[in-house]
Amino acid sequence: MTNSAEENYFSHLKVMVIDDSKTIRRTAETLLKKAGCSVVTAEDGFEALSKIVDYEPDIIFVDIMMPRLDGYQTCALIKNNQKFRPTPVVMLSSKDGLFDKARGKIVGSEQYLTKPFTKKELLGAIGQHVEVQRED
Repeated sequence: MTNSAEENYFSHLKVMVIDDSKTIRRTAETLLKKAGCSVVTAEDGFEALSKIVDYEPDIIFVDIMMPRLDGYQTCALIKNNQKFRPTPVVMLSSKDGLFDKARGKIVGSEQYLTKPFTKKELLGAIGQHVEVQRED
């Protein structure tokens, strides 16, 4: 996909990235904005939950290991909310463990990406889980 085609493809998408690492948030935000996405970030699950209500993202990327409210708890709270249950949640972790992946599925996540992730992996997850609205 060319850059302009990619930008058109992802231009109407609202993406949320929840991670306690400023570097990860900034990296994901930069990659996603270059693809044309609108991005909002949060440092942890508590901050994210209030932003989700206002922002209504099309897809949410959430780190597993965070203080206060971890990724599993955050995902479970999102999926237990009637309005946000259909919103795809992709877990992010620096560990590539089977247990983590299984636990992510149990709380309702659609996918699991291992950090560090690539632009291709982020956009691939979006393409796989979000119905993209095209303007023809």
